[in-house]
Order: sequence, then C-alpha cells, then structure tokens
Amino acid sequence: MFRKRSPHDGDELLARLGSLTAQARRQAERQRSRVELAVALQRGMLPGEMPAVPGFHLAVRYAPAHSGLDVGGDWYDAFTLPDGRIGLCVGDVQGHTIDAAAFMGQVRVALRAMAALTSDPGDLLARTNDLLLTLGGDLFATCTVMRLDPATGLVESARAGHVPCVWATADGRSGVSEDEGGPPLGVQEGMEFPVTRHRLTTGGVFILLTDGVVEGPALTVDEGLDQVVRLAGIAAVAGMAADSLAAAVIRNAERVGHEDDAAVLVVAHDDRAGALRG
Repeated sequence: MFRKRSPHDGDELLARLGSLTAQARRQAERQRSRVELAVALQRGMLPGEMPAVPGFHLAVRYAPAHSGLDVGGDWYDAFTLPDGRIGLCVGDVQGHTIDAAAFMGQVRVALRAMAALTSDPGDLLARTNDLLLTLGGDLFATCTVMRLDPATGLVESARAGHVPCVWATADGRSGVSEDEGGPPLGVQEGMEFPVTRHRLTTGGVFILLTDGVVEGPALTVDEGLDQVVRLAGIAAVAGMAADSLAAAVIRNAERVGHEDDAAVLVVAHDDRAGALRG
C-alpha cells in the first residue's frame, strides 16, 4: 500500500534542489574566477611590444587554450641584450593551472635576469635551469632561446626539451632546425645545452613555436611541423610579411585539434632575396 505523500515532501525536494543549484553556481563562479585570474596572469607577463631590429621584422601570435576550465603556460619573449644583439625565446610550462601560469612568469623573468650575465643561449639556459631548481616546486618548462646578431644575420640557438624551430629561404628551401637540444628546465641541475649556429640572410625566416601549434588529436608533432615547413617555404618565396606569416602559422593550431596553448614568434629578414645557411 502506497504512503500518501505529505504536501511538505515537494517543498523539501524543491528546497534541496535549490540548495544544490546554488552550490553548483558558487563552484562554477569560483572556477571561472580562477580561469580569469590565470588568463590575466598569462597576458600580464607577456611582452607588450617586440623590439625594433634594423633589417628584420619580428611578429608574434598567442592563442591561450581552455581545456575544460584550465589554462596553460606558454610564453614568448624578445629583448635587446646588453651587447646590442637580440634575445628571442618561446617556451611551454608543464600543466594547465594557475601555478603553471605563475611558473611561466618565473621562467621568463629568470631568463631576462640571466641574460644580463651571459647572452650565450646554451649558458643562458644552463644558468636559468640551476636558478629555477633553487626555487623548489615540481613544475618544469621546455624552452628555445635564440641570439640574433642583426649586423651579421648570425642566429645561435639552444633548446631545453622544446620542439625544434622551422626555417625557410626565399629560394624555396625550408626545413626543421637540426639541433641537439637538452632536457627541460627545472628537472636536474648541472645540465648542458648545445648551441647550433645558422646565418639568416636577406629573405630568410625563422619560426619559433610551441607544441600547441603542431601537435594535437588530429596530427602528430612531426606531421604538424611538416605543415609549418610547407607554409614557411611558400611564404618565404612569396615574400609574405612576418605578421601575416605568424597569423597563418597560428591557424595551424586549429587544424591539429588545438587543445593546448599556442605561441608563435617569426623572425624575418627584410627584402626577401637571400638564403638561410646552416
């Protein structure tokens, strides 16, 4: 025999549902605030303008990803070194949290601070790695650092567990930089980071990027890099402006099933008529 429902049962159920709804709304608001804070933290730590480099154009694009309600820690940077050469870097912090965004800021500041002591890319990464380890924590970052000499076009680069760069020339050649690289930053002290040298002459381009541009559910990192290589080759031959090339490369993130942050930094020589020699 069924028990006759009290008229208060419905009121109790509605009250419980209202309480659960309010609780879910508060949790969603807190999480949204966390995301907004992390995004603001990211953007606040990225440089506002690229330095003016005679004979070269620098262009950047950055697309923060929202995987669920989390954000990542990709960054880019470019600055004038004490000796007049130009420091360039892109990087990616492990994880998608506010801590990752904060650690990204620490790495970027550490690189700039160490650049006042040494501008050699390998030594710069080694010193930054050791400094980060003294701060403690369990996060790590991958990074590529370059030193550009505008007077000669000499480009020196070192990698810390990061995806390689892409290059292209006005005479139709293009490819992925074949440098040895070292481990990510913040993993083990006393690491060395080999330096690779190139010469960027008139007409050449270099593309620094993070793995969110070239790796995702739709493509492997090698397939994604191949797409950027083809795009860079076409752009160099056609004399595409650095800003347009950066915009075209960041769109590649959509084709790979973009779930991570994506950062692109393009270094292009003016008056495209020369080549990039290794």
